[in-house]
Amino acid sequence: MADRTALHPGAQPPRPGDPAFEWRTVVRRRLVVAALGLAAWSAAIEARLVYLQVNRHDDLTSRAERQQLRTIETAAKRGDILDRNGRVLAYSVDAESIYAVPTDINDPAKAASALCDALDDCHARERQAIADRIRRGRAFAYVRRQVSPDEARRVAALGLQGIGFMKESRRFYPNKELAAPVLGYVGIDNNGLNGLEATYDSLIKGRPGTVLVQTDARRQAFSRIERPPTAGGTLELTIDQYLQHVAERELRAGVVSAGAAGGSVVVMDPRTGEILALANCPTFNPNAYREYVDDERRNRAVQDLYEPGSTFKIVTASAALEDHLLGPESPIETSPGRIQFGSRVIDEDRGHNYGLLTFTDVIVKSSNVGAVRVGLQLGPERMGTYVQRFGFGRRTSPDFPGESPGIVWSAARLTDSALASVSMGYQVGVTPLQMAGAVSAVANGGELVEPRVVRAVITGGSRAVVPRKVIRRAVSPATAAALTDIMEQVVDRGTGTRAKIAGFTVAGKTGTAQKVVNGRYSSSEYNVSFVGFVPSRQPAFAIVVVVDSPHAAPPYGGTVAAPIFQRIAAEALRLNGVPPSINPAPPIIVARRQTAPPQPAPATVPAIVTLGGDAAASAGLVPDLRGLGARDALRMLAQLGLNARVYGTGVVVDQDPPPGSAIVRGAVSTLRLERHGEAAVPVATAGTPGGGP
Repeated sequence: MADRTALHPGAQPPRPGDPAFEWRTVVRRRLVVAALGLAAWSAAIEARLVYLQVNRHDDLTSRAERQQLRTIETAAKRGDILDRNGRVLAYSVDAESIYAVPTDINDPAKAASALCDALDDCHARERQAIADRIRRGRAFAYVRRQVSPDEARRVAALGLQGIGFMKESRRFYPNKELAAPVLGYVGIDNNGLNGLEATYDSLIKGRPGTVLVQTDARRQAFSRIERPPTAGGTLELTIDQYLQHVAERELRAGVVSAGAAGGSVVVMDPRTGEILALANCPTFNPNAYREYVDDERRNRAVQDLYEPGSTFKIVTASAALEDHLLGPESPIETSPGRIQFGSRVIDEDRGHNYGLLTFTDVIVKSSNVGAVRVGLQLGPERMGTYVQRFGFGRRTSPDFPGESPGIVWSAARLTDSALASVSMGYQVGVTPLQMAGAVSAVANGGELVEPRVVRAVITGGSRAVVPRKVIRRAVSPATAAALTDIMEQVVDRGTGTRAKIAGFTVAGKTGTAQKVVNGRYSSSEYNVSFVGFVPSRQPAFAIVVVVDSPHAAPPYGGTVAAPIFQRIAAEALRLNGVPPSINPAPPIIVARRQTAPPQPAPATVPAIVTLGGDAAASAGLVPDLRGLGARDALRMLAQLGLNARVYGTGVVVDQDPPPGSAIVRGAVSTLRLERHGEAAVPVATAGTPGGGP
């Protein structure tokens, strides 16, 4: 009734106390309260948004990226390491690495247990470590890196949420222990940690790539490659894989036979400085380098110092010959077999008294007293000069940053007693690599050549050859030739007879030196060694053998080290096809194919006998190469110091300069080769060149 009254004209508005008035007041108040509440709520939301989007923008953005995105650097594939003939010594393979996204894993302990059961050799400690890495809540964590294919398959079969896989590069050494100290090894992060892998790491490592790991709306992790890695360069070494195997095999056999603590071998091309083999015993497997101690991973040939003993007399003899202080036949008095400096006495090995010796026999018999008398005549200045000339007291090769420079005396500190010690190879510390460089200088005619183990670097499809580097001239060619003759006699009739090789002339020198133990020279611990080159007149190999502390054999270089040298050298000559230098087989003379009936020679013309290779060379004449294959002919010319230009294929049918011409070293010899037809090619007999069938 009240509402109807309000609609009529003249009706009175509701007054306080009326029901209509009270209802409208309540509604109005509720609307005001609701509006104020909504305004307050909106203001709070706006303030919160301002706070989050302005004040905490950077922090929240970075947190979101950590939870949803992660950029991982992936290692590049390392370049291969090859031997001188292209055989692979080290290469990289793809391996799966397992990772976790901890924010996607609800039960870290359960996930770690399942993963550990699927992995090989996963013990309780590793299982706990995996669980701890997941509990840290980071966006990314490695479970295990570079797993085997079987392990990867088993983990994938689990179908665990938050577990993913990524490709990484793993280093592999197919020959295991072969040349391991030279090659070195690579860590889990693809970084070179030792040997050439560390020295040339920046070159063969390549450029790393990047992988973006993302988490989608369903909390599933997936990865996307942002930048692919770039493979590294390839190293081509001077090492010959087969010769390296021979050197390691014979060194190991010699060390075991002598009951020694270890040893080293260096095989070098004395003309170029290329290291053809570098062996150490004991050694290690770089595929599992963590299982070995530092002593087994050490490159003894370039890191270990030893007193060389009598092999160092090469330096003393070179100095005396070069400065014309003595000649090969100069007499040297060694009686009574001992020499004294104050309270110090130096005597001959095994108490010998050689009496009056020629300078040659001082080296051949390895007389300590004779070497001391030569050193005293030289004096400290000259002795110090020649020690430096032969490369001692400094690092010899850039390929071995860990190489020891050695220990030598300055001339000002060389008293008579110290000079006497240095003259016979004591109180001077050298490495086997330094000794290899010194003996190579004698072998190649007097040039000290830088030893190197890297032959070429291959990057971007181009091959950059490392050139031969001559450090200095150590001695003149005449001095080197005279010393070579003396070293030949050491092997022929002196202390190095066990280094003889049938069919070849060998130049060498033995060495035996007491080791310093607790500050004093030991009477039971020795370093024994042998240095030499073969063939002595056209050397292809300079070899140094050092054996540490032999106990099961007489501790002398001639009895322990020389046989190792002999076996390695003999096999090296065979592998490289080096022809004998003693009584070589005469070349086969093949007659030319006749196109017209031969005319009978006048009766007054005598039969011509053409000198074969060594006979002609010894007479200073070019030998008859006709009938030889290209390889044999080129080898013979190289031994004579002649260059060659070859035309055609088959056997040599013509040569210029002709047989019997005087040899001019460095000249070019032109060879014409032809391949004969079906007709049998007659072979001439000695004294009847071009004879009939």
